[in-house]
Amino acid sequence: MGWRGGGCQRPDMALRCGSTRGRGLGHVAVMDIPALYTKMILAIGDGTGMADSLLHVHAGMAVMFLTRVVTRRSLSTPWPLLAVLIAEVGNEVLDRLHYGSWRWADTSSDFVNTLFWPTMLYVGLKLRRARSLRSVSGA
Repeated sequence: MGWRGGGCQRPDMALRCGSTRGRGLGHVAVMDIPALYTKMILAIGDGTGMADSLLHVHAGMAVMFLTRVVTRRSLSTPWPLLAVLIAEVGNEVLDRLHYGSWRWADTSSDFVNTLFWPTMLYVGLKLRRARSLRSVSGA
């Protein structure tokens, strides 16, 4: 007899649906992290009224500045930009886990929107730093 109804009745979907039956986890409730993350992201979008693309721009800049404050590293070092990249990869992996497949048009636009301004800021500051070092050594 095959599995009927929704995916939550299938053993391979048990963890996604919060069930622990047949997984040897006892009575510990397992959360569907990708679904909770997606629900939180949708709530932020609904609460602010901003488009998803604009939220990605703001999130990229927020992660960059937060990393700058926490690590005390200059924005002209690669670490704040790397943190933005890691956060965006994590976001897209959670989207992939939630939706069940890559949505390439959405994923690529999310990467561009999230990384564009942090990258421009990093490059601009790197060029300014190099120019100021040249002027000091040439003086």
